[in-house]
Amino acid sequence: MCSNPPNLPYYLQEPCDYCIVFICFYLSLTGSSGLSRACFDELQMNHLALWLFLDYSSDVIYLMDTFVRFRTGFLEQGLLVKDEKKLKEFYKATLQFKLDLLSLFPTDLGFLHFGLNYPELRFNRLLRLPRLFEFFDRTETRTNYPNIFRIGNLVLYILIIIHWNACIYFAISKLIGFGTDTWVYPNISHPEYGRLSRKYIYSLYWSTLTLTTIGETPPPVKDEEYLFVVMDFLVGVLIFATIVGNVGSMISNMNASRTEFQAKVDSIKQYLQFRKVTKDLEARVIKWFDYLWTNKKTVEETKVLRYLPDKLKAEIAINVHMDTLRKVRIFQDCEAGLLIELVLKLKPTVFSPGDYICKKGDIGREMYIIKEGKLAVVADDGVTQFVVLSDGSYFGEISILNIKGSKAGNRRTANIKSIGYSDLFCLSKDDLMEALTEYPEAKKALEEKGRQILLKDNLIDEEAAKAGADTKDLEEKVDKLEAAMDILQTRFARLLAEYTASQSKLKQRLVEVETKVKKSGNDALLDVPDEAGKPEEQEKN
Repeated sequence: MCSNPPNLPYYLQEPCDYCIVFICFYLSLTGSSGLSRACFDELQMNHLALWLFLDYSSDVIYLMDTFVRFRTGFLEQGLLVKDEKKLKEFYKATLQFKLDLLSLFPTDLGFLHFGLNYPELRFNRLLRLPRLFEFFDRTETRTNYPNIFRIGNLVLYILIIIHWNACIYFAISKLIGFGTDTWVYPNISHPEYGRLSRKYIYSLYWSTLTLTTIGETPPPVKDEEYLFVVMDFLVGVLIFATIVGNVGSMISNMNASRTEFQAKVDSIKQYLQFRKVTKDLEARVIKWFDYLWTNKKTVEETKVLRYLPDKLKAEIAINVHMDTLRKVRIFQDCEAGLLIELVLKLKPTVFSPGDYICKKGDIGREMYIIKEGKLAVVADDGVTQFVVLSDGSYFGEISILNIKGSKAGNRRTANIKSIGYSDLFCLSKDDLMEALTEYPEAKKALEEKGRQILLKDNLIDEEAAKAGADTKDLEEKVDKLEAAMDILQTRFARLLAEYTASQSKLKQRLVEVETKVKKSGNDALLDVPDEAGKPEEQEKN
């Protein structure tokens, strides 16, 4: 029995809804067997008690389903409607309500007149089949294997169509007369063809050959037989062509990622051959691609998540990366808002065996967190290992903070090399500073933590720290100012060009206006003498 929380008294919860839809799916299949029971008399009469139990059990569950439908919530303008009166009105206004009522109509009363050998009287129960399609839609959305589920659906449709066609073939044979010609089912008086299993298997075999058109069957003899075979051929061509097309499309979709990845690999191979790259380097490139595919690291997160709203993106990033980011010492006590900003800026990177993540003396523009793999801190010869870093380790966090007085400045103090294939998260200096602009107090706290770490390791110059800003820090600020000036100059040049163009257009319009004014003035002057001459003529008269 489904129990709903107090705050959602009428809303059908997802697990319960899923269970009820599954029950309707099962009972819909049971109800669809009515066609075979109507065609094969032995199937109905030999197991009458079982069928009656299943039929009336399904009726009870259909009644329960109708009751649940009256209390199933729906969304209106994004809000869940839980008012009982509105739920009833909404359900009554749907087509499904009318179909549900028709499916519950007691057509079984016809058994009293015709007898129990007419299960086709219950065919109105098939109006519940939309619940079956609802089950398919929900399962396809929720399952982790949608392509396999779609293929399973198609196989089910094929089997049902073949099954129904076999039942209709047997019913037509019964109407025409068993064994009256070569096309219909053989005479059931023969012991071999009188068995129920042989009747169904023979009909199923005939239906499969006819619908798939892959085998020879006895030709029809009578007009009604010809019409049925023609209809079968048309149905077989249309339905199976659609099904085969869908299967091909599904298989293509299943291999789409592999095809796209292989196209990238092929283009890289062509480029390497065109540039005549050494075989050793080419082998390293191919191994790197093999590693990406084998470990399912070919998915581009930005492309996959671009369809989601920012809120869901943030929640996914928090779920995936937050624990990793909290392992970094300088971020352990930061406020949640800053950590969320930083989590969204973490970028996954992969390094091959032997790749240097950083070298001593390089300018540090990123910090790294090891997700998977092993890195070695090595000497300048690249062979001698001082320490091995493993999953959860991090480095480079101090160099991206630009702490005043740091003896190393923002340069790397060690050589770090990947031993095997390594998956790292990268946080750039620009991304960190962009996030810290909204959290000035957090920025001060991070710089203080970094300063304490440097003091502990004796890597800070107190005099330089007191003297003021690091010259390298000033150089970076000057570079940023120069870049900003370049952008401003570009914008100013664009505005100047627009201003010049508008001025030229304005001058053209002024010239046109002056020309029109002069022309209208000349016309007025020509009219003045005529008007002045009229009084003189009047005086003479």
